[in-house]
Amino acid sequence: MPLPFVLLQVRPEADAREGELDSVRNAAGIGDRWTTRSVDREELAPDFADGVAGVVVGGSPYSVTDPEAAKSPGQRLAERQLAALAERALERGIPVLFTCFGIGVLTRVLGGVVDRTHPEPVSAAESRLTDAGRADPVAAVLPDRFTALTGHKESAPEPPPGAVLLATNDVSPVQLYRAGSVLASQFHPEPTTDDFARRARVYQRHGYFPRRSTRPSP
Repeated sequence: MPLPFVLLQVRPEADAREGELDSVRNAAGIGDRWTTRSVDREELAPDFADGVAGVVVGGSPYSVTDPEAAKSPGQRLAERQLAALAERALERGIPVLFTCFGIGVLTRVLGGVVDRTHPEPVSAAESRLTDAGRADPVAAVLPDRFTALTGHKESAPEPPPGAVLLATNDVSPVQLYRAGSVLASQFHPEPTTDDFARRARVYQRHGYFPRRSTRPSP
């Protein structure tokens, strides 16, 4: 029987979690080989990722650059567990894709900087592969120039130590990088445009940004 993939969800709202799982399932095209865990809501065993096909860390309304005093217990739990996953994956060669909030956690684990010097508007942004991206076994399936859905307050202004930049754009220069068996994307690889619009409406209902706002959002 094929090994399962694990989707780690970091979204406190149930309607956002459900929509994300549907997006990931549809984009991956591997049927029901998915199990989900809510990394901001439950304690995971340190070895939970051992023996699985791979792990995908989904998006989140959280930002690692949020003031520590403003972070909820769920956010702190998520940051701690994702950092532990990053360290274990790097040590053991576990395939993990960190997206959105997750790229910030991984970047800090690698000793890099995450800040708010390159905020993104909510948009479909054109990115381009680097030479390393064209040679990467995963990133190489993308065209040289591709459009991905973005919209974040924070990012890494440069790749962290030991990481190889695979894709970049003119707004937020670190869009995709690899560190060993681990990939990290600033952009959301899984949603269609309709999925992204529905996700924005969910977070609008939960008060993350006002109607007609163009500020960055999860």
